[in-house]
Amino acid sequence: MKVIQVKHAQEGGKQAFAQLKEAMDKGITTLGLATGSTPVTLYQEMVTSALDFSHLTSVNLDEYVGLSGENPQSYRYFMNEHLFNKKPFKETFVPNGQAKDLDEECARYNDIIAQHPIDLQVLGIGRNGHIGFNEPGTSFDVQTHVVALTDSTIEANKRYFDSIEEVPTHALSMGIASILKSKQIILMAFGKEKAAAVAKMIEGPVTEQLPASVLQTHPNVIVIVDEQAASELTK
Repeated sequence: MKVIQVKHAQEGGKQAFAQLKEAMDKGITTLGLATGSTPVTLYQEMVTSALDFSHLTSVNLDEYVGLSGENPQSYRYFMNEHLFNKKPFKETFVPNGQAKDLDEECARYNDIIAQHPIDLQVLGIGRNGHIGFNEPGTSFDVQTHVVALTDSTIEANKRYFDSIEEVPTHALSMGIASILKSKQIILMAFGKEKAAAVAKMIEGPVTEQLPASVLQTHPNVIVIVDEQAASELTK
């Protein structure tokens, strides 16, 4: 893992954008994208840049079960608002949270990933070390799957909803095995609340109880952290 420490999230977005531009210069065709507050600064850099993404395909990590793409809290809506409506891509894939058969949707999404191998995957990290919605205890061998969200993840997401009762309890998520197939990974983490997870991810043992720790086994990972998120690192 290469760790890049920055002062704040805005600088982190610029660093991630520089890595993306370098990858694009090398001819990548598929981006793996994430939602949530962490990658927003990267998307802002992409939107205000002169770069053209219309030849690229994007494959998103996850989506809530039960929400349509028109729901303002869905991840499809998030991506449209923060990136796709402003910078068109060739194709954009997000799991269908309203699929009648969720197992069938997982299989469909695995096929999409197989047909569009991810050159550069953008990740955040949860306070409990999750990547995508792969919660602690998730097998490193799993592909796209249905996830029952933990209480801590539901609690963290409630700020986006009017009440905690409205927060979805399940999601569709690209699996850890799928994420590890990406040729390059950029993980971004900002804020003191991420510090413990970041330290365990980089310096702790590789364990399914801290899903992000598996990134230690990947040959090309860049971790971009602000001073607060890096505050518990010892090296």
